[in-house]
Amino acid sequence: MTLDDHTDTSTAPETGKRGTAFEVLIAFFKLGLISFGGPVAHIGYFRTEFVERRQWLDDKNYSDLVALCQFLPGPASSQVGIALGLGRAGWLGALAAWVGFTLPSAVALILFAFGITQWSGLAASGAVHGLKVVAVAVVAQAVMSMARSLCPDRPRAGLAVFCALVVLAVPAAWGQIAIIVFGGLVGRWGLNPGHLSPTQHRNYGVSRRVGTLLLASYALLLAVLPALAAATGSMMVSAVAVFYQAGALVFGGGHVVLPLLQSGVVPPGWVSNEVFLAGYGAAQAVPGPLFTFAAYLGAAMPVPLHGWLGGLLLLVAMFAPGFLLVIGALPFWESLRQHDSVQRAMAGINAAVVGILGAALYDPVWVSAIGSKTDFWLALAAFGLLVFGRVSPVWVVAGAALLGWGLA
Repeated sequence: MTLDDHTDTSTAPETGKRGTAFEVLIAFFKLGLISFGGPVAHIGYFRTEFVERRQWLDDKNYSDLVALCQFLPGPASSQVGIALGLGRAGWLGALAAWVGFTLPSAVALILFAFGITQWSGLAASGAVHGLKVVAVAVVAQAVMSMARSLCPDRPRAGLAVFCALVVLAVPAAWGQIAIIVFGGLVGRWGLNPGHLSPTQHRNYGVSRRVGTLLLASYALLLAVLPALAAATGSMMVSAVAVFYQAGALVFGGGHVVLPLLQSGVVPPGWVSNEVFLAGYGAAQAVPGPLFTFAAYLGAAMPVPLHGWLGGLLLLVAMFAPGFLLVIGALPFWESLRQHDSVQRAMAGINAAVVGILGAALYDPVWVSAIGSKTDFWLALAAFGLLVFGRVSPVWVVAGAALLGWGLA
């Protein structure tokens, strides 16, 4: 079956039969219940389940799909899942994959937000303080691992340090967005990370015309939502704009969303820094994508958001750009990834991302959580367990919460 630029067709994967959206939903819901460990671990779970066990596609096509999702901004593992669902059961399959993988952690974090907002003492409890402290270890581990892979040479390491300094000097959300653009420009004209070797691209049944429409929708919403928020003064529209913007501009994994969201929701007073960091710590203890942190923040915000409405609305706002991007980019990926200029720009953006996350490790994570030698001891112990002990994050987070409660 052929695919041209004017017709949308759906083709079955090379190594498996087409399935149903319900089949996709059940498969991803099971993974959403057990997939701890962050996006790299999620990609490993997906390969085991869909390449080895179910044989929905082969290793070559799966690797190509992972490369695309690492290239795009947004939640990489969720975008891989969305594309797998699309290839298996069309548009409904893509939606089912996202819902199944996202729902368990989103529900858990919304319930945690109810506890934070309804029991005011909970935000100041020892257990929540332990969650804030363990966030220091989690972000430090992310900075270290990302620096090793994304800043392997002195030019990129220097760019990351410079970007961290600028973000600390200009902590507003627009400063972080500007530094991402700056990193891309420096990468395009000043870096040479090497050329990505070409591979064959799989047909996902999306025409270039539809892909163009989706990518245009992504860009249009990115431009229109902030303007609409400024014109209306609506808190709901403003929150949707902040979360859509964060989901649209995050490169490098879920941890990088921390500074973008913090600068968007804490200064306006929508949530306190204590509630923000407590939720971020709790997000480490649930399976699935870290972007479901958006559901917690929406549920913890004041009316007219708050509760289930706010949690689900901002969850959709956070994931919408990644959904539009991955499906819109699939028809163009094979030709786009061959351009050296694109690879150089991405190298610069990734280095800037490391700098942004490094700045966030200090402010707000460190300054809000570490106030004594005991706090530093707990954070250092958690870091050692994560990095050197290879202990699962869920056990480290749970232990930190219990120890924080006991010490209090």
